[in-house]
Amino acid sequence: MISYQEFCLNCEKLFERVSKACDSCSRNLNSVKILPVTKTHSVEAAFYAFQRGFLNVGENKVQEAISKIPLAPESLNWELIGHLQSNKAKLAVQNFARIQSVDSEKLLNKLNANAFEIGKVQRVLLQINAGADPAKFGADAEDAEKLFVCAKDCKNISVEGLMAIAPLDSDLSIARKCFANLRNIKEKLESAYKISLPELSMGMTGDLECAIEEGSTIIRVGTALFGTR
Repeated sequence: MISYQEFCLNCEKLFERVSKACDSCSRNLNSVKILPVTKTHSVEAAFYAFQRGFLNVGENKVQEAISKIPLAPESLNWELIGHLQSNKAKLAVQNFARIQSVDSEKLLNKLNANAFEIGKVQRVLLQINAGADPAKFGADAEDAEKLFVCAKDCKNISVEGLMAIAPLDSDLSIARKCFANLRNIKEKLESAYKISLPELSMGMTGDLECAIEEGSTIIRVGTALFGTR
C-alpha cells in the first residue's frame, strides 16, 4: 500500500487531469465527481479517501466491501460498481448507499423487495452495455428503456442515472463511442419520460478525459489514486 503522502500527490495529479479535461470542453469542474475505487486494497485506502475529503468510495464485490465497512469511517458512503448477482441483492441493499451495476429486471425486482423489507429507498444507476462488448455486463442498449421503465415502477428504487464500462481497447475512440452512446440513451429517456437522470458514471483512469468530454458526471478511479493492485 502506498503512503498517504503518495496518495495526496496522486490526488493532485488526478485533479489536474480532470480540470484540464473540463477546460477542454468548457465544463464546470464541479460537475464531475471522482469516485475512489478501493477494490483489492486494504481498508486503509478508504481511510485515505475519507481523510482527503472524499465522501464516497467504490467497491467491486459485495463480500470484500462487507469486510471493510465495519472498519472504515462510519460516515463514508459505499457504492457497488461491480456485477451484482441477484442472490447477493439483500446484502447489497443492507450495505451500499448506491448500486451502480443494476443490469436486469430480475435484479431490480430483488433489490426493490429487499429495500421494502428494511424501509429503504435504494439509490441505483442502471448499467448499460453501451459499447456492445460481449465481455462486459450491462443491459443491451436496445433494452435500456425497458429496464428504466421497470425501475421507475419499483417504489423502493430511485434511479439516479446510467453507468457503463467501455470496451478494453487502446484505441480511445472506442471508449468515446461507448460514452457518447450512453449519453444519448440518457437524453432520450429524459426526453421521453420528462424526468432528470443527473448521473452518468463512465470513465476510469485510462479514459477519463474522453468520458468527461462526453458528459460523465462520475469517474471511477482506482489505479491513478492508489497505485497498481
